[in-house]
Amino acid sequence: MNHLLCGLAANEKLPTELVDRLIAIADAEVAAHLAVRADLSRAQAVALAARVEESAVHLAYEGRLTAADIDPWARPDAALALLDQGMGRPEWARLFAADPVVEHREKLAACPGLPPDVVEVLIADTDIRVVAEVALWAAPDVAARLAEHQHAAVCRAAAANEATPPPVLAALISGEGLPPVQRCPVCDREEPPFVHTPDCRRRDCDLLPGASCDGSHESAVHDLLSAALRNPGTPTEAVVGFGDHPSLLLRWALAARRDLPPESYARLAADPDPGVRADAAENPAIDGTLIRALAGDDSHDVRRRLAHHPDIPLDVLTRLARGTRTGGALLPRSAAASGAEIEELACSPDPAVRMLVAQRRDLPPEIRDALATDPDAKVVKSVAPHPGLSEAQLRAMVDRHGVRVLAKVATNPDATPALLEELTRHEPPVPKALQEVARHRNATASPLLACLGAEQARPLAAGHPALPPQTIADLLTGTDLRAAEQAAANPSLPHTAMRALLPPPPPAT
Repeated sequence: MNHLLCGLAANEKLPTELVDRLIAIADAEVAAHLAVRADLSRAQAVALAARVEESAVHLAYEGRLTAADIDPWARPDAALALLDQGMGRPEWARLFAADPVVEHREKLAACPGLPPDVVEVLIADTDIRVVAEVALWAAPDVAARLAEHQHAAVCRAAAANEATPPPVLAALISGEGLPPVQRCPVCDREEPPFVHTPDCRRRDCDLLPGASCDGSHESAVHDLLSAALRNPGTPTEAVVGFGDHPSLLLRWALAARRDLPPESYARLAADPDPGVRADAAENPAIDGTLIRALAGDDSHDVRRRLAHHPDIPLDVLTRLARGTRTGGALLPRSAAASGAEIEELACSPDPAVRMLVAQRRDLPPEIRDALATDPDAKVVKSVAPHPGLSEAQLRAMVDRHGVRVLAKVATNPDATPALLEELTRHEPPVPKALQEVARHRNATASPLLACLGAEQARPLAAGHPALPPQTIADLLTGTDLRAAEQAAANPSLPHTAMRALLPPPPPAT
């Protein structure tokens, strides 16, 4: 891979004439960068697709190519990409339905809006993977038909299809009214009884570890049930009985549903597996009584996930905050706090509770300013990126708490160039702070030059448009390939340096 040409291909200020020259010499990596350029013309897209075959699919999905630009015989992947977007020609669908390459037929089966005759051809395909793909994406009437298929893989796909009619989904779970499956992926390959061992060394084997069939297709039926339980279209009454099923995976699938009766959620919240309880804890459908019960769970992950519940009572959230690591992201309940609740949280004697509100970015100025002078470094670290803080306030944070808040201060959108430069001179240096300075929109040449001395910050600084043009050009020949690539992508790179990275154009004939 030519890292300099990849960077140049991503440079938003690359002149059109140089884009053309780059297309003429592009390889797959360079083409991937060119394909997403906002200024790429249709003519350039066509030229790039002709130069690098792999780029045609990307360009098709980017909307840079049309049906008129694609020969389906020469670029089947690109033609299928257009069909997948509903932009291909109907005759292409008929062409690919008879394609000897099974992957092409399988891709076609996932495309929307196929002509009915093409759907029928795909349903009759000899490769079960194609039929299963039809079942996964089919309209309700076709999905209902395929739910009666003799192969478990097709029925499983119909169970996962959200367009499958609810009564059919219920029948897939109960088996009532549907013929029993006759084949599954395991007995297609092996004579039952067979259990696929986790240490299988056959390179051509695609069975999952533990897949088994004793004639009842048990692992395939289990997968079918799991898909149906996760499908939001499956009727509630068809799934409630799985709350105490022996299979952990089936109980886990149930815990994410939002249409269960309270007694089902209570059963899941008492599940012996913490993963099931954690999914139930974060489920917006559980009520306040269950939330309070789960707040005492002995699993940290359950409590952490509960803290992310959008309707958790504020008193429960503050209790959790004192003993549970909830992460640095703003919690939904904190984001929805009223003005009075914000003031209550900000005045809490517990710094863990004050942190809940310090993570907001829309605080009233008086509360923001009070949190900026908080005696606890974790609270100050949380509020440091808040817009509206003055340079003096940010400097005071650093003076009081030093390296503990330096990186977050550097992320503040109102940090001045002078402050950013001062942060780069801090002793001891803070690598994360240097990275934040290197990507800051207000950074000027001086702090950026300082960031070039830090390994992790150097590529970020190399791509910053405020870096001096000559410095950018000098980085192109440095030993740090990441920094060189970012320098080539820097919009402030002089055009003369851009041209020098490309071979001269061929002489006119």
